[in-house]
Formats: sequence, structure tokens, C-alpha cells
Amino acid sequence: MIEIPFVFAELIFALLWLFCRIVVWRKQGRIDWKREAVLLLMYINLAVLLRITFFPMSRVEGKVQPLVFDAATAFPFRINVIPFVHLLEYDIKRELLLNIIGNVTMFIPSGIVLPIIYKELNSFWKVVGAGALLSLSIEILQLPFSVRASDVDDLILNTAGVAIGYAIYALVNKLKKK
Repeated sequence: MIEIPFVFAELIFALLWLFCRIVVWRKQGRIDWKREAVLLLMYINLAVLLRITFFPMSRVEGKVQPLVFDAATAFPFRINVIPFVHLLEYDIKRELLLNIIGNVTMFIPSGIVLPIIYKELNSFWKVVGAGALLSLSIEILQLPFSVRASDVDDLILNTAGVAIGYAIYALVNKLKKK
């Protein structure tokens, strides 16, 4: 069994991010501070997604629980490919709403930040496609961890969040032009 503490995962993510940024700075021969500020928003967005999507939300003694890989319980993978089947299994409507609202809202920032960072993502469908790929990547990465489950509902709801985020981005741009 392998336990990955939250702080360790975030530290590795931060170091990988910094390494990538240093490579880009060296390649470009300069640092574009305005772009780095915008990229920092994406870093924060991804760091929050890492916390929410990989580490159990419950805390023990005020601490975030580690991500656990246990080969004995990882297989077969916990995956749901039938849309909305598990959403109907909630006994408490509050938990259902929390799941739906949480999965949508945590991806709204991605729909706003992606078109700001990447000028190629200049349409609704391109941003939604990129957001869906981000969500699919998370679902695939969750497969070997027995405390997590990969669910098509999450993919659908996360992608809806990206779409809402892009709609906010487009609305703000339209208002700025007026």
C-alpha cells in the first residue's frame, strides 16, 4: 500500500510547474510577468482541482487524508460509464445537490482561464473540448486509487462547468467591448 500525502502531492505539482516555467523562460530568454500572472490563475485552478478530485473530502483530526494506492483493492477499477445512474442513488437530496453543484462549480474557473491563456481556444466548442479533456484526464488518473471512482457523471458535470465558465468569459468580453 502506498499513501501519498496531500502536501507531498501539491509540492510535487508545484515543483513540476516551476520546472516547466523555467524551461519556457530559458527558451524565450525572458519572463513575461503579465502572462505569468495569468498562468498563476491556472496553476491555482489546477492545484484546487488536484485537492478536490484526488484527496478525500473528509478530514481526520483536521488533516486532509492521503491518497491511497493499494494494489489489492485498486482492481477491478471503480468506474461508472452509464450516465446519471449513481446520481439517482443518493438518499439525501442535500448530498445529491452538493455533488452536482460541486462538480459544476469547480470547473467554472477553467472555462474562464483557458481562453485567456490560450488564444487558440477562441470558441465555445474548443474551450469545452479542452475542459472535457482535462476532466477525462482526471477521471483516468483516478482509476488506480480505490478511494476514488471514475464516473461519467463527473465528466458531464465538469464539462458543464467549463461551458458555464466560458459563457461568463464571453459575456464579460462582450460587455467590455460595449
